[in-house]
Amino acid sequence: MIRRNQLYYILLTVFVCLLSSCAKMGQPDGGWYDETPPRILGASPADKATEVTDHKMYIYFNEFIKLSDASQKVVVSPPQMEAPDIKDAGKRIIINLKDSLKPNTTYTIDFSDAISDNNEGNPLGNYTYSFSTGGEIDTMEVSGYVYEAENLEPIKGIMVGLYDNLEDSVFRKEPFQRVSRTDSRGRFVIKGIKPGNYRVYALMDADGNYLYNQKSEKIAFNRDIIVPSSKPDIRQDTIWRDSLHIENILQVPYTHFLPDDIVLRAFTEVQTDRYMVKNERKEANRFTLLFSYGDDDLPVIRGLNFNEEGAFLVEATEKRDTITYWLRDTLLVNQDTLQMEVQYHATDTAGILYTQTDTLTLLSKDPYEKRLKQREKEYNEWKKKQEKAEKRGEPFQTEMPARSLGINMSFASEIDPDKNPVLSFETPLEHADTSKIHLYSKHDTLWYRSPFIFREKLNKARTYEVIGEWRPDTEYSLEVDSAAFTDIYGSVSDSAKKGFKVKSNDAYGTIFMTLEGMRGKNVVAQLVNTSDAVVKEVRTNNGNAEFFYVAPNTYYLRIFVDENNNGKWDTGNYDEGRQAETIYYYPSKIECKEKWDYTETWSPLRGSATSLKPSELVKQKADKAKTIKNRNLERAKQLGIEYLKENMPY
Repeated sequence: MIRRNQLYYILLTVFVCLLSSCAKMGQPDGGWYDETPPRILGASPADKATEVTDHKMYIYFNEFIKLSDASQKVVVSPPQMEAPDIKDAGKRIIINLKDSLKPNTTYTIDFSDAISDNNEGNPLGNYTYSFSTGGEIDTMEVSGYVYEAENLEPIKGIMVGLYDNLEDSVFRKEPFQRVSRTDSRGRFVIKGIKPGNYRVYALMDADGNYLYNQKSEKIAFNRDIIVPSSKPDIRQDTIWRDSLHIENILQVPYTHFLPDDIVLRAFTEVQTDRYMVKNERKEANRFTLLFSYGDDDLPVIRGLNFNEEGAFLVEATEKRDTITYWLRDTLLVNQDTLQMEVQYHATDTAGILYTQTDTLTLLSKDPYEKRLKQREKEYNEWKKKQEKAEKRGEPFQTEMPARSLGINMSFASEIDPDKNPVLSFETPLEHADTSKIHLYSKHDTLWYRSPFIFREKLNKARTYEVIGEWRPDTEYSLEVDSAAFTDIYGSVSDSAKKGFKVKSNDAYGTIFMTLEGMRGKNVVAQLVNTSDAVVKEVRTNNGNAEFFYVAPNTYYLRIFVDENNNGKWDTGNYDEGRQAETIYYYPSKIECKEKWDYTETWSPLRGSATSLKPSELVKQKADKAKTIKNRNLERAKQLGIEYLKENMPY
């Protein structure tokens, strides 16, 4: 039995526990989250120290930190030929520069957003550590953007550097003096610059030597002289109470470094070095030679186990870098191994063309024996069908029919008035009998012959188009008699027929754009869809771009100045001092509607460095900025208590 004093102490203990529990109401399980970024306590040598000779540096923090993706985010300037060793170690960062230190030089180590605390990932923010091997720190900065010259996409991770040597050849001979790397917006900031005159370049460095020595490296250059300067300025810093409410807007003085709007348009030069990339014979009836670059002269082929005279029908791509040889003779097609000597133009180490001779052995990936067995299988199946037909007393072919030449009528049942029906073939044609091709148009209820032109499509192998006088809202029928086409192996086509209708003019809109400042210039204007793919294209030199028969949809417009008037965009060349042809994007989207005319005036030469391309078309989206997660605010809301950051216990 419990004594009275023992009962008293038990009840007292229970009461104290209950009181303690009540006192803790509203306190989150596990405590509050740490929402403060790591704080720098110091460095050795000190930040902005002078007369530094040590290769090893330490940066100290008030808590454990982590360094994320240092090889990509941390940039050391001047650039280091031997990669520095930069790593986190508990509450510090250790920097080990392995290159010799240059005299009287300011070094900057830009950490970007790579530093955060170890537990909650609170970012320190952009941080740059600097020191000088001389008696003073250089503090000037220049900044800007790097875009793809071909489509104005921001380029992430390209190196941008400065030279105070203003000779054009320096980019090929010496590594950058000061360097930075673009972020996901294509923006760069080069720090630690001394006053002077500079030129700026960008380089997607393939071999890590910080100079341009390979044509495959993407580059950008600017012939303007860059003169760094600064001025005092004021910026507005917004202090947020939470995600919806502004606490305060501060007027903060700062040093504004100029220029801050440099624009570089990067390109890759045409790879003019010529060599044979590969050769292949995927199908028995043809083989292909693929080169790194085209040539006006086709290769000269001498057969070693066959006679090459009249043996081929040759197809070359528009750039003449891929050449296909169709074997005309079926005996040669059935020959599994072709041995030949090929003479072609190649470039030496100096880029000079010379005649290269290679001996090739080409094996068919579809051997004759395999094809023969397949043909026997087809014959046996046909023979069984013939025997069954004879038993039923039904008529059947006395001989197995030869393979017919297929016609691919690759056009829709409704076409635009400015488009043509297209016919294509798997093998090259030997003959096309246009008298066996018929085009009919329907007027009221009657069909009438309609005039047309049948011709091979430019730069499209084995592809032909039917060009007619297409009348809107009219039905047509394209009919091909049997044996209209014969290929180089003697196969003939079967009859074919396809009807189609030309859409009504009421189904389209029209776009008229006046291009201010472009009169007298050769301009190619391109209407692109929301994926930045070209839908329509026109060439003009009168300052007006006109697009007819535009299907209702959302579009964007871009143009480029066609400097050589060849109708296509051309890249640049550093040695010739030639920039890539300049691309401009109309800043607004164009909503095209049926039976509507969209008429507007645009000044392409007016634009800012940060709005060269409509944001909806930009595929390289900006990385999400690292911010404090602010989870304590949400926790306080859940607990129904007031969140006062100054009262937090961290």
